Amino acid sequence: MAGPVKKALSILARYIVVPAGLLIIAVLLLFSFYAGYQRYQAAQAFRIDTPEGIQSLEQVTLGGVEQWISIRGHDRNNPVLLFLHGGPGSPETPVVRHFNSALEEYFVVVNWDQRGAGKSYNPDIPVESMTIEQFVSDTLELTHLLRKRFNQEKIYLMGHSWGTIIGTPAVQQQPELYHAFIGVGQAVSFKEGEKISYNFTLDEAYRLGDEKAIQQLEEIGPPPYLGDDFLNRIGVQRTWLQKFGGVDYTERNPTRADIKYVWLFLTAPEYSLRDTVNMLQGGQFSIRALWEELHQFNFLEEIPRLEVPVYFLMGRHDYITVFELVEEYYEMLEAPHKELIWFDNSAHSPIFEEPERFVEVVTKQILPDTQRK
Repeated sequence: MAGPVKKALSILARYIVVPAGLLIIAVLLLFSFYAGYQRYQAAQAFRIDTPEGIQSLEQVTLGGVEQWISIRGHDRNNPVLLFLHGGPGSPETPVVRHFNSALEEYFVVVNWDQRGAGKSYNPDIPVESMTIEQFVSDTLELTHLLRKRFNQEKIYLMGHSWGTIIGTPAVQQQPELYHAFIGVGQAVSFKEGEKISYNFTLDEAYRLGDEKAIQQLEEIGPPPYLGDDFLNRIGVQRTWLQKFGGVDYTERNPTRADIKYVWLFLTAPEYSLRDTVNMLQGGQFSIRALWEELHQFNFLEEIPRLEVPVYFLMGRHDYITVFELVEEYYEMLEAPHKELIWFDNSAHSPIFEEPERFVEVVTKQILPDTQRK
């Protein structure tokens, strides 16, 4: 029997395993070459070559941890706009550049991969340093570096989702550093928002008669999700929320949405393949490190006043940072000037879902208004 078995295995290896292995290698090589070509194309398409322009990818030390920033602008004398990405642990440097490069004509746009995220991920980062307080401190330290670098008394601060969780207290602590705060998908209370988001998702499942959604949502039950399986449970809720338009109003397919996001990193001049892997690892690391603390903040109670002009840019269908809570916060918030600007065809990310209108609001409305002040 050994002879026939050995012969069969030899035939299997020669005609199936080896060709299959070579095919996989060839596909990976083709994919690598294609991604590299797309990376080159993006570098050419978004190249800044104006006389006073700046296009730089730099490493800085914030709170004792080396972190990466991208600096892009057609005129280095323009106001500085520091963008705080979402997550925690979800860098958006290539995405902001891809969808919102027009901002670079009016601002020096600084995208920052925060500690533990994207290019700034390092497995040696102490998990005990992953606190909201430390991220706020990093934000203020980076703000001071940028003010000194570009010789500007004040800069603009824009946060998206998680970025507003660290941006709002940063502005509260040192308002003299900022022209204005722009909250995109403004967070108010994560704990309360998750309850509303779950109820919306389950209500939609019943309204649409989606038995699979109903079953899965009732199995995980309502939040908070604080056990070891919290990622699985929140993943179920977010998957159905995506399909029901509460995450991305125009792209309801969660798989396509994830692929589009990762592809922008794979083809980004700012990112290597290793950086993209770090982006995925950093997302897991960051959310696990900060998950419990996310349930503790409540700006309705903690930050009733800001001493700078405040602009909330919100999608009408946002059930991540729930628009209902933002309306409530906006009504009670005291500020020298405040505006709540709605994007009717967006959910959580009007910055990417309605990029042209987003840029117009920031450059034609917010910028002139705050420069006059």
